[in-house]
Amino acid sequence: MQVLICGAGRVGHGIARRLAREKHDITIIDEDPDLVDQVSTDLDVRGVTGHAGHPDVLKRAGASDCEMIIAVTHFDEINMVICQIAHTLFSVPYKIARVREQSYIDPAWKNIFSREGLPIDMVISPEVEVGEAILQRFRTPGAVMSATFGKGKIRLLGIEIDDSNPLLDTPVDQMRGLFPDLSARIVGIGRGDSVRAPRSTDVLKPGDRAYVAVLDTHAERLTSIFNRDSEQSGHVVIVGGGNVGLYVATTLEQEGKNRIRLIERDVERANNVVSEVKRTIVIQGDGLNPDILAEAGAPKADFVVAITNDDKANLLISNLAKRAGAKRTLALVNATELAGLARDLRVDAVLDPRALTVSQILLRMRRGRILGLQSIEDGKAEVAEGITLESSSLIGKPLGYDDLPEGMTAAAVIRGNEVFIAGPEVTVQAEDHLIIFYQEEMVRKVEKYFRVSPDFF
Repeated sequence: MQVLICGAGRVGHGIARRLAREKHDITIIDEDPDLVDQVSTDLDVRGVTGHAGHPDVLKRAGASDCEMIIAVTHFDEINMVICQIAHTLFSVPYKIARVREQSYIDPAWKNIFSREGLPIDMVISPEVEVGEAILQRFRTPGAVMSATFGKGKIRLLGIEIDDSNPLLDTPVDQMRGLFPDLSARIVGIGRGDSVRAPRSTDVLKPGDRAYVAVLDTHAERLTSIFNRDSEQSGHVVIVGGGNVGLYVATTLEQEGKNRIRLIERDVERANNVVSEVKRTIVIQGDGLNPDILAEAGAPKADFVVAITNDDKANLLISNLAKRAGAKRTLALVNATELAGLARDLRVDAVLDPRALTVSQILLRMRRGRILGLQSIEDGKAEVAEGITLESSSLIGKPLGYDDLPEGMTAAAVIRGNEVFIAGPEVTVQAEDHLIIFYQEEMVRKVEKYFRVSPDFF
């Protein structure tokens, strides 16, 4: 697919890297020649220097022939204009825009992004996406990642395996026998720099990252079985009062959470946050100052989340809070090379906003009836929810660990209002919602499972 990416910052670079790995034809535009040179050199993609909102620049970049345009510059209005020009002048079939200002995506103004208004097919709101991802971490303590499928019926949890885990050195297909009342299945194992779909005899080792599909109502029990703290977070400290911090604080207030403290360095922004929250206590100060963290109660907090605009500050703040006594910490980290420092700094979890954005974009690029998608560990694997058509080669197949091709593991099947955790006794039927974990190289095969076969006609 020919894709034009407007904006060569962190988000644009991350999207380009992921799509280039899938052999898409990528062109990236930015006004900064250094950024363009860096991305084009690093990824071997075409780069164009210029203002992406100018028609002549878009034409030079190949907008007339591209199938998708992704506008992720730093300015909402420029992203909107890019999509409008791409539609009006170049008839680009699919247009994606990053929109950060919450006023634009307020349901009251839902007609803004429509064929009659601004012809944008998909709006990416990183603040909402990141905020929801953080909230999922609150709801599933002990997990290093969390995502939902099947309208919330199934949860995918990433859990680090320690020396005391009861499933150590036990074949993954014996988990059900050990915990018959737990509706869960290990679908992926991360070890070192790799992630793979397990076969029936694979076992977990200390230091592994287990990706587990679990019935949402059993998620808390799963984390407790895996020797992870499942106690809900009552005292929360948020460092960073930007759009994400405000979104998290106000949502937690609505959910009845108490003892929320928010630290914001900028005086004007801190005052703005005060006017937006009801019960959250806002502290104006630097989160890197131990005295400020102590004032917010970080040493006794259940959860400290650092979501400032500075990756390094987020990691250091999380480290300071953890050393002071905080139970769990989370840092927002955009730079992949810095995320690896989290373990050394005793940070419990990191969140990469680019991964959330890429997952949404990949969902639109995947062929077939795929309803949901989550990218795992920088694209080394994915989890998708798709509808199995009558012509699918999966129809009638059992879903045991060794029944599907190597490189993929079925997680669950949703059939009407029923949910079945995958296993050898579960077979695929037409119109099932199948949730499946697969390694990066299996993408095209999984797409075929959810597409109409030409032989069907």
